[in-house]
Amino acid sequence: MLDDFFIRAVLAGLGVAAVAGPLGSFVVWRRMAYFGDSTAHAAILGVAVSLAFNASIYAGTMLVALAMALAVSVLATRGQAMDTVLGVLSHSALAVGLVAISFVPQARSDLSAYLFGDILAVGRGDLALIWAGAAGVLALLAWRWQRLLTASVNEELAMAAGIDPRVERLILSVALAVVVALSIRVVGSLLISALLIVPAAAARGLSRTPEWMAGNATLIASFAVLAGLSASLHLDTPAGPSIVSAAAVIFALSQAFRRG
Repeated sequence: MLDDFFIRAVLAGLGVAAVAGPLGSFVVWRRMAYFGDSTAHAAILGVAVSLAFNASIYAGTMLVALAMALAVSVLATRGQAMDTVLGVLSHSALAVGLVAISFVPQARSDLSAYLFGDILAVGRGDLALIWAGAAGVLALLAWRWQRLLTASVNEELAMAAGIDPRVERLILSVALAVVVALSIRVVGSLLISALLIVPAAAARGLSRTPEWMAGNATLIASFAVLAGLSASLHLDTPAGPSIVSAAAVIFALSQAFRRG
């Protein structure tokens, strides 16, 4: 079955969707959309570093994404406005990454694949890494769920309950870096944050509890993967953007049924 490239693409997309739902919910609750953009844009620099040293794309992307998260945390504690820090780092990381990747000859022809994804080229090894990484992130979120939720709702309440919000932010940063690394083959660095945010935003108005929102976001992301890949197959459109476009359509439809 896995010899069929389309089946592998579907399984890879569903693996990313499984973790994008709950993690994207935290990104929405904590208003970390810009943080997601910064981490995702840094992925291109990670690709350049990986190819230059013949290292794993996933490992290089993850390391650079973690470095970006650390840089944001350090600059934020020095009194810089968070939106300004994220704006500077997001666009700077993308620009530096594109410049760096131009010095790697084997990457020039595949630049669009790193920017917008190349899910149809996912192999068995990629599939194993995506599902293993997704399972690890889901286990981490399940283990820390209540603490992460409390810190997201109210940091003062979390501190009163003996929860250090900085630790929970670090955990989310690590989870986000892992998901960015996993998703670069699926939707590319420019669209990773959209796959996190759009399904969660669509699920928000349709859910009564945080748990329901995370579950609904996963279902929406999964449906977007299936719809986007089907559209790509029949209309000959790029797969990654088709997946995000399907999620955007679902978000627009969800507004008609949004809870008051």
